[in-house]
Amino acid sequence: MKPGSVKIVDRVSAVEAIKRLNEEDLLFLNQLIVERLKLISQARATTLMTSFTKDDRVGFQAPDGRMLEGMVLRLNKKTISVATDDGHQWNVSPGLLRLVQSAGDVQWP
Repeated sequence: MKPGSVKIVDRVSAVEAIKRLNEEDLLFLNQLIVERLKLISQARATTLMTSFTKDDRVGFQAPDGRMLEGMVLRLNKKTISVATDDGHQWNVSPGLLRLVQSAGDVQWP
């Protein structure tokens, strides 16, 4: 280890290391952190997205507090398009949806 350098082993040592960085290094570190957070968020959304398929019946709470139900139309990159029973279409984060009935559970006459 170089003299004056700090080995990061916990949050306290990370804070000490950050305090020694100049502006250019801080901007670079910020860019790395933002990219990492986006990757984690995208991985989480992708995992949640696998819980749903086209034609699943789902429910969610609208911004005005109403509980809505509808059918999954499409799985987008970050959201799921849902056609609600009142004829509207919503793009909803998969984390806000609950599965009411799987498309595979539908009984055909």
